[in-house]
Order: sequence, then structure tokens, then C-alpha cells
Amino acid sequence: MRVAVIGVQGAVEEHVIATKNAMRKLGIDGEVIATRKHGIVSKSDAVIIPGGESTTISRLMFRDSIASEVIELAKEGKPIMGTCAGLILLSKHGDEQIERTRTKLLGLLDVWIKRNAFGRQRESFQVKLNVKYIGEFDAVFIRAPAITKVGEGVDILATFENYIVAVQQDNILGLAFHPELTDDTRIHEYFLKLANP
Repeated sequence: MRVAVIGVQGAVEEHVIATKNAMRKLGIDGEVIATRKHGIVSKSDAVIIPGGESTTISRLMFRDSIASEVIELAKEGKPIMGTCAGLILLSKHGDEQIERTRTKLLGLLDVWIKRNAFGRQRESFQVKLNVKYIGEFDAVFIRAPAITKVGEGVDILATFENYIVAVQQDNILGLAFHPELTDDTRIHEYFLKLANP
């Protein structure tokens, strides 16, 4: 199995480590590649889009033709996971902040997103969430977005306060928090099982 982590910016290395640990726990042979080059994603079995600055990640993904590869892979039914800024990029519907910065979205998740829903960087926090299919999970939120509304066919996996913070639509997984910043690999394991049922 080959998992590509879009290595433009953000917690790239943490996702690589978490995915490798999850593979080891599941007994899956494979490789995890951090990439920002065209041609790697299209040859992968699963893709992770990490957090970071969504406008920057979007610009570089579209500029380097990685975005079209991700969209193609999603259409083939391969699993794609986006965390924090990655969730923003997977969404179909942005808020006024996203429109103002002219951030191009991949449009793979039928959700309405609110950027910086939980405030700035210094208002980062950790909270226990009950995540469907996973159980109780320590979720780290850093300048996190949130989902305000979902379309048909979107499975809500977790909520916090009045917001939706984790969803799944078929092979697409979107999280407002950072599962790679804890030692708990269960979300990465769940994601890998989508690629290797």
C-alpha cells in the first residue's frame, strides 16, 4: 500500500509517522510518502491533506497539478483524509473568509465550512470527543475550522459545541482537528482500512 501525504506545509511529518505506526499496528506492508510533486498522488492508494494555511496549500496544490490528481483518485473511490486546513480544501462550500482569499476548494465533501471557527492560534485547545466508529478520542484543535451544515450522504462522525468537527462521505474523511498530534493512531487505522477493507 502507498499513502501520499501532501507535503506542502503543516504537520506533514507527524502524519507520516502516525500513518506508519497505524500500518504497523494493522500489519499492512507499504510506504508513506510526503510529496509536493505531480505524479506521486496518482500512483497512491490513499491521500492525506494535512493542516497548515489553507490558501497557501490550495494555491500550491492547484499550481503543481496535485489537486487534479486528488480529485481523480477520489472519483476512483480511493480514500482521502483532510485534517484542519485539509478539511477546508475538501469542502464544497466556503464562508466569506474563503471567498475573500479566493481559496480554490476541491469540492469533494458536500459540507459548508467556517474557517477559524474556534478563534486564533493562541485559542488552541484539546478536548475529548466521542467519534463514531472510533470511540473517545483526544482531539487537538489549532485555529480550527468547523462544519456548519452537511449535504445528503454525509455521515457526521463527531460534534463539538454547536459545530460538526468530523465527517465522512463515502471514501472522503474530513476532520477539523489534528489526530496526528497525539499518540492515538485509531483514526489513521480507520482511514487505512478504507483503502484496504
